Amino acid sequence: MSVLITGGTGYIGSITCVKLLAAGENIVVVDNLCNSEYSVVDRIKTISGKEFPFYKVDVRDKAELKRIFIKHDIEACIHFAGLKAVSESIGVPLEYYDNNIGGTIKLLEVMKEAYVKKFVFSSSATVYGSNKPPFSEDMPIGMETTNPYGTTKLFIEKILRDLSISDPEWGIALLRYFNPLGADESGLLGDDPNGIPTNLMPYIQRVAVNKLPQLSIFGNDYPTKDGTCIRDYIHVSDLARGHLNAIERIRRTSGIDVWNLGTGIGYSVLDIVNTFIEVNNVDIPYVFAPRRDGDVAVSYCNSSKAERDLHFKTEKTPDDMCRDSFRFIKNLKSGDI
Repeated sequence: MSVLITGGTGYIGSITCVKLLAAGENIVVVDNLCNSEYSVVDRIKTISGKEFPFYKVDVRDKAELKRIFIKHDIEACIHFAGLKAVSESIGVPLEYYDNNIGGTIKLLEVMKEAYVKKFVFSSSATVYGSNKPPFSEDMPIGMETTNPYGTTKLFIEKILRDLSISDPEWGIALLRYFNPLGADESGLLGDDPNGIPTNLMPYIQRVAVNKLPQLSIFGNDYPTKDGTCIRDYIHVSDLARGHLNAIERIRRTSGIDVWNLGTGIGYSVLDIVNTFIEVNNVDIPYVFAPRRDGDVAVSYCNSSKAERDLHFKTEKTPDDMCRDSFRFIKNLKSGDI
């Protein structure tokens, strides 16, 4: 039996593959490589010392998905595949609705036909919309989300709830991420998006190795301690471990449930920048730029439900996040990966 990982060569997906393989799971990986590279497959194999099948397939391609389900004995799916840049989604909302919502529907249709009904969904804290932090899973959602990316996550959660009501045999975990940072401890896997980064750490990394001249911090007039946004930053290895716990949970249960994956602690953008400078002994020049559309001032979670139900608690600190991120980008620049 295997776990299908969609978007498995992406930042979070690839490191989750490593955690699953280390735990003795068999995996099948699907990715269209729109924001990653095939070399990630080889790096996962190098870290894990294990082989697994990989398919360059878009999840909107039902025919190809069906072939994969016929060929492999799949018991569950972790669904990472999706566009994820908040600011980009505002400019190209139709692409986000087509890719994220359309792709998920196609995947669920194929799973239903194959009688595979265990599903872990990569959701987001953006579904909390205009709620006030700390965000807890029992808060009402469906209020105004601040960007199309968040709206796609909200709609998919609603689709999955309706699916669960229609067929109680489904076991579905909705994992609402906060802000992943860091890299795999090996230094071989991390966040290296195509084009100019829209997330904080890849931007810092490229400044640190002189690929970009300076960091732009979007907004210094938010109602926070230093005027910059506050986020709940979670190490990507902790986040990946949460998916393994979720798979173990839904194997034993049916129905649908939701969990926050975060630390429960808010750090400002400047906190992270200054931590990166300190732990890595590098200079990160930065300038303040206007606020970006779709950004909220403060976002952090109540993480107690995941600790209770999934036995999940974060282990790594912002120091670890910054240290591991720098190790990864140095390896990438030197050509070691």
